[in-house]
Amino acid sequence: MTEPGTHEFTVAGSRVVHIGRVVGLRVDDVVMPGGETAAREVVEHLGAVAILALDAEGAVTMVHQYRHPLGHRLWELPAGLIDHAGEEPVEAAKRELVEEAGLAAGDWSTLVDVAASPGFTDEVVRVFLARDVSDVDREMLGEEEADLVVAKFPLAGAVAMALSGELVNGATVSGVLAAHAVVTGAARTRPADAPWRDRPTRFARRRAEG
Repeated sequence: MTEPGTHEFTVAGSRVVHIGRVVGLRVDDVVMPGGETAAREVVEHLGAVAILALDAEGAVTMVHQYRHPLGHRLWELPAGLIDHAGEEPVEAAKRELVEEAGLAAGDWSTLVDVAASPGFTDEVVRVFLARDVSDVDREMLGEEEADLVVAKFPLAGAVAMALSGELVNGATVSGVLAAHAVVTGAARTRPADAPWRDRPTRFARRRAEG
């Protein structure tokens, strides 16, 4: 038995169970510290971006969007998948901000990277802080985006919504709290192109390979 915290969790075998449009499911046989293997189900994801767009008055733009797994609409930051081949995360964020909120921004930085639920999925969302915000025409690409309600909230009000349970989306809660820390001087952002160690890549490669 190795010392606690020193075991290398290698994969003895792996099989793909499902490949869908947005996610895939594989099962890995992972070597445990005692030498036995344990099956670990992994939901593979394309990766995503979210945008905390903060205007000159300190208001945050959020969208009210239906989320089927929870069965109701949630207030969330504008967000979307990195589903264009070779697209840089900040470029995906710029695209999604136009599509979902009808906004463009002149200043971009990285707030936080959020692992959605690392016990079973490799999904990680990069949350950007967008400032120098201006209105542009929305580019609604489907019925779901046409159903979105877009509204602005004072940043302090969004923090209160997070702490009261009105905001439950992980990237939204993290982004709101991180932006508040930045605005109050408690923390600093990273560059928009900061290294992203845990960006999901496996599912994108599967899709590219056909």
